[in-house]
Amino acid sequence: MKNYTITVNGNVYEVTVEEGAAGVASAPVAKPAAKPAAPKAAAPKAAGTQGSVKVNAPMPGKILAVKANAGQAVKKGDVIMVLEAMKMENEIVAPSDGTVASVNVAVGSTVEAGEVLATLN
Repeated sequence: MKNYTITVNGNVYEVTVEEGAAGVASAPVAKPAAKPAAPKAAAPKAAGTQGSVKVNAPMPGKILAVKANAGQAVKKGDVIMVLEAMKMENEIVAPSDGTVASVNVAVGSTVEAGEVLATLN
């Protein structure tokens, strides 16, 4: 028997392979290994209520920079934050004029497509 540790898409598996007759390997038996919990950055929640205009993530990725803070006035097209996806930096911009009501993510946070990143009033 041979034991292997294999990582697939960030999941770690311990695999045991038994050798069959004539040295032919039989089907591997995979069991998920204990994976240390990845530390997730705590998403800061702005004091007060959420704004009426939501700024959603267009794709999954990682927040590289937050350019606007809660209470800051922004114009349509101003950069609110920078999202890294597929090794490219994508500027997330204000969809309309307003004031940032909340910033729901922190630098280093991993976000999914459609997740609310910030809200505006």
